[in-house]
Amino acid sequence: MTTIYFVRHAEPNYNNHDDMSRELTNKGLKDRRLVTDFLADKQIDIVLSSPYKRAIDTVSEFAELRDLGITIIDEFKERRIDSGWIEDFNAFSQKQWEDFSYKLSDGECLREVQKRNILALSRVLNQYRNKNIVVGSHGTALSTIINYYDETFGYSDFDKIRQLMPWVVEFTFEDMKCVNIRKYNLFEC
Repeated sequence: MTTIYFVRHAEPNYNNHDDMSRELTNKGLKDRRLVTDFLADKQIDIVLSSPYKRAIDTVSEFAELRDLGITIIDEFKERRIDSGWIEDFNAFSQKQWEDFSYKLSDGECLREVQKRNILALSRVLNQYRNKNIVVGSHGTALSTIINYYDETFGYSDFDKIRQLMPWVVEFTFEDMKCVNIRKYNLFEC
C-alpha cells in the first residue's frame, strides 16, 4: 500500500499576484501547525511539493521537524489561469468545471491540469511504492486529482473547499489503483 497525503496550502497573501512567490499570510503561517500536528503520528517517508512558495511553506514545518527534505515536483503546481489577475474567480471556476476544456488565452483548462497532475502522481507511485508520502498542493490541482478517481467530485464540491486552507486529502493505492480517498478538515480534527 502507498498512502499519499495531499496538503492544500494554508491561507496565501492574495495581494501578491505572482503565483510562484505568493507567500502565506500570518494566519497561514500559524495554521500550518494544523498540518504538522495532523501528520505527527503518520509514518511519513517522503515530502514532495509544488514549486510554489505557499505550498512549500505549508509543509516545511513538518518536514523540518522530521528532518526530511522537500523534493519539488514542478507538475504538481496549480493551474495557470491567465497572464493577468481574474476579478470574477467564481464565474471563471464554475465555467471551467462545467467544461473541462475551457481556458483563457494564456491559461490551462482543467483537463490539462488533471493530466499533468495525474502523470506526476503516476511517476510518484512508481518511484515511491509502499511509502507514506506528503505532497504540498493546491485547491484546483488537488480537486482535479480527486475528480480523476471520483467523477462525481465537481464544481459544488470544489466550491465547498475553496476557502478551506489548509486541507488534507489522503489517497490509498494498491500498486497504481486508488482504493480509498479520505478528506480531512483540519479545523475539525
